[in-house]
Amino acid sequence: MKEKILDYLNKKHDYLSGDQISKHLGISRQGLWKHIQELKDSGYEIVAVPHLGYRLESCPDRLFVFEVARNLNTKFIGKKIHYFDYLASTMDLAMQLGMDEAASGSLVLAESQIKGRGRLGRGWFSPKYKGIYLSLILRPKILPATCPILTLMSAVSICEAVKEVIDLDAQIKWPNDVLIHNKKVAGILTEMNAEVDKVNFVVIGIGLNVNNDKKSLIAGATSLKEQQGVEISRVVLLQEILRRIENNYLLLVDKGSSEIINKWRNFTLTLGTRVKVHYQNKHIEGQATDIDADGALLIRKDSGLIQKISSGDVTACR
Repeated sequence: MKEKILDYLNKKHDYLSGDQISKHLGISRQGLWKHIQELKDSGYEIVAVPHLGYRLESCPDRLFVFEVARNLNTKFIGKKIHYFDYLASTMDLAMQLGMDEAASGSLVLAESQIKGRGRLGRGWFSPKYKGIYLSLILRPKILPATCPILTLMSAVSICEAVKEVIDLDAQIKWPNDVLIHNKKVAGILTEMNAEVDKVNFVVIGIGLNVNNDKKSLIAGATSLKEQQGVEISRVVLLQEILRRIENNYLLLVDKGSSEIINKWRNFTLTLGTRVKVHYQNKHIEGQATDIDADGALLIRKDSGLIQKISSGDVTACR
């Protein structure tokens, strides 16, 4: 009912009497008052003036399910949203939901995480009401070895959304970092539940620094607010990220990885540079020349040998 009240207030953009709202929604005046108080407690600024009624003045920057779902207009992503004020980790819950047969496109959102995690057991600092912390369940019909392409697809989607919503140019450092002016603004963690020749489900985790203040950021990190100089609507940005992920995922399903890879090349910081890669307790150094159809990085070593790297930490050689 609270969602219906908000929708009605949003459409009118003026004062509405309690009688008018009650009759339109089929609830009592007492019930309406109770819902209005709950909305106020959630951060909505609703003004009540005698003889005029109620008017919605502003909405809080919260990733409430009904705010994210409103006008999202996706086909399957975000049709089921699990929202929490805080979680230990969105990834942990999403993996459990995947095991419990949650539908493809199911989304876990948290306003903060106690034990947010990134690749290789690293943590992700998740201050409350500042960033976007999500985990998305997908059930692609692909082989386990091709899953790295989903990380690249997600990175492309973030860059496209940031450009669309706030006109900032973001870039991708293979395999999972999104940077602005060489500072990390987002990280992606992809985990899967699979058999030898079959992926049961994949969980894509995204941590994005949105309205983090500069003083709260770790060394080498940035936020969209720091780069843009103003507060960013997390709801609007999240909606665009979800739309872009769905569009790119369907493109991947319909046409294979080639178009996603071409998009990724437009955003990459890695290709064409000399890099060091640490993986499987080894160090590889050489020129990052390309990525293959599965999203693996191709390194040309000084010997001329091309080596394929499916995962690892990449640093640019100075």
